[in-house]
Amino acid sequence: MPGTPASRDSAPEGRPGGRPGGRPGGGPGAGARGAARRLPALLAAVLLGAAAMAGCAAQDSADDDGGNGDTPAAEQHPFTGLPGEPGPVLVTKLDNHPDARPHTGLEDADLVYAEKVEGGLSRLVAVYSSTVPDTAGPVRSARESDLELLAQFGEPAFAYSGVRTALLTDLAEAPLFPLNPETLPDGFFRDEDRNAPHNLYLRPEEALAAAPEATPAQDIGLRFDEAAPPDGTPAAEHTVTYPSASFTFTWSEERQSWLVSFDGEPATAAGSGDRLTADTVVVQYVDMPPSERFPATPYVETVGSGEALVLRDGQSFEAEWSRPSDSSGTSFTAADGGGPLPFDPGRTWIVFAERQ
Repeated sequence: MPGTPASRDSAPEGRPGGRPGGRPGGGPGAGARGAARRLPALLAAVLLGAAAMAGCAAQDSADDDGGNGDTPAAEQHPFTGLPGEPGPVLVTKLDNHPDARPHTGLEDADLVYAEKVEGGLSRLVAVYSSTVPDTAGPVRSARESDLELLAQFGEPAFAYSGVRTALLTDLAEAPLFPLNPETLPDGFFRDEDRNAPHNLYLRPEEALAAAPEATPAQDIGLRFDEAAPPDGTPAAEHTVTYPSASFTFTWSEERQSWLVSFDGEPATAAGSGDRLTADTVVVQYVDMPPSERFPATPYVETVGSGEALVLRDGQSFEAEWSRPSDSSGTSFTAADGGGPLPFDPGRTWIVFAERQ
């Protein structure tokens, strides 16, 4: 079975150090009078040294906190709002057919996008940066509208199983590093305990090693705050339905997060069996017309503007979304004309739903 997730984060090793010391003492035959004469001089030297060290320490502290005496704030990851250094972005296209469940590594994604595909089924786009699992999957093929969605991440590494021949040029010219079993055979493997095509898995660390210039996580428009906005509507559960698939998010007061379900069944992580959860859920209403090039495939339009519903802290909030271009991120603001609508720090799921 696929491996269990592991974090890529590491802490810098400390460097041992010492301070040379001496042992003062008088020469042979030194008497009490000589020692008494030396004491004031030694005491003065010690006091001066201590004052100098205190001054250096104060200056170092001022340099560290900008001179205002405050402790410097930890760097906030732009995808989660939690402390963390932005790592390179790895995007993986995941199967969500019932035979593909449970997923591996999905619980480690910073962002999860859910989109409608052919036949009214669904697929997932998992975005990793702060944490990278040992294994992720099952991996499936890319779609035309994925290129529009991924452009906001700069030049990410993009893992997928394959793509239609007509999209090969588009993929090669897109601002990303395409990774698939043909270009990176050692980065993928098949789980013989599952049936194809729902058994292809990615080794994320090898994928990132093959794309060393992948863009680190950057601001994509999301804002975070531990405190929920005022005037939310209590919400115990919300479901988004496609013709042949559904996503349900149920608020858990005990876990203080949203429990994820696929097609009415609890979504769990392979190996551990833990329930998949989200700290924030966004239902983003978009247009999904048939692709002009592939009429059977919905084209999920993520550039533009429209309405959204944000779920956090057991409440729902009416919102508006705006993404001016494919290279820009998406901003979410309060529907009443207020400012940015902050998400709960942590994992966010964004489900694309048909514009109402």
